[in-house]
Amino acid sequence: MNAMKNSTKIVLLAFILLTAAVGCKSSKKATAATNAAAEKAKMEQEANQRKQAEADLKRRESEENAKREEESAMKVMKANAPKVKLSEYFDAIANSSDVASAGSTINEALSMFASPETPVLIIISNENGKKDYDRPTTIKAYLNYLKDQKKNINDIDALKVDDSGKITEVELRKNN
Repeated sequence: MNAMKNSTKIVLLAFILLTAAVGCKSSKKATAATNAAAEKAKMEQEANQRKQAEADLKRRESEENAKREEESAMKVMKANAPKVKLSEYFDAIANSSDVASAGSTINEALSMFASPETPVLIIISNENGKKDYDRPTTIKAYLNYLKDQKKNINDIDALKVDDSGKITEVELRKNN
């Protein structure tokens, strides 16, 4: 009976060891599967983070480009503002209905200049980048000329402006 007890114990012990071994293999497989799934999830999360970072970078670059374009447009508008305003004054003087209103507009226009003696240069030809000018005049004389002639036949080609924003030189060209 002792022998039978010992053999039952041995069989039972063998069964437990076999079950444990089979369980260990399953546990190892489960752990390996869990680790693989975790690694895959981690890789997918990193890929999503990279995509999000790239999207954020593209969005920031796009915003920066839009801001630069807006600033550039503002600079152009700011640079052209005196040209536009002066051109409007030229037209208003040339088309004024009476001498008094033309004189008033001339005085307003002169406030844009550093001096009533600001030079006005009229381009009569421009070949190969070389400009040929008519006899120079002053802004005051040119504005009075517009008042007398009642027509504006020149367009503003360029303006020079000082640090305070006052015009120091006007370059005109014949309009077509």
